[in-house]
Amino acid sequence: MRVVLQRVKHASVHVDGQETGSIGQGFLILLGVSDTDDESIADKMADKICKLRIFEDENGKTNRSLQDVGGEILVVSQFTLYADCRKGNRPSFTDAGAPDHADRLYEYFMERCRMHVEKVAHGEFGADMKVDLLNDGPFTLMLDSKDLLTK
Repeated sequence: MRVVLQRVKHASVHVDGQETGSIGQGFLILLGVSDTDDESIADKMADKICKLRIFEDENGKTNRSLQDVGGEILVVSQFTLYADCRKGNRPSFTDAGAPDHADRLYEYFMERCRMHVEKVAHGEFGADMKVDLLNDGPFTLMLDSKDLLTK
């Protein structure tokens, strides 16, 4: 499972001109799923993300979590996080999860996030989406489940 996480002031996602999800302060999560991912990996990723202390405290230190600031989450499926650009100029996506498997884990991941925060908004799996955001910082992180499982 791969994630690009952006700390945002606000974010929204649209499909065919219609808003499908929006949040205020929190995390925009671009989520990629591989065929080797399962619920235990989704649990670890969601728990890690929701406990990250990357919001400023009263001293200006990044020491507060999403829960501490009452933050929200917007999750957007992003199979292109598994692009392999090593050969040629056209990316290969063979490492991305099969759509049924990826969609199921995408939904599962969001449910796990809801155990930590009140509002978890989302895009539409497999759709052509337009994402608007105001990155806060900017503060952007990349997480890969293989890194969480080996430490």
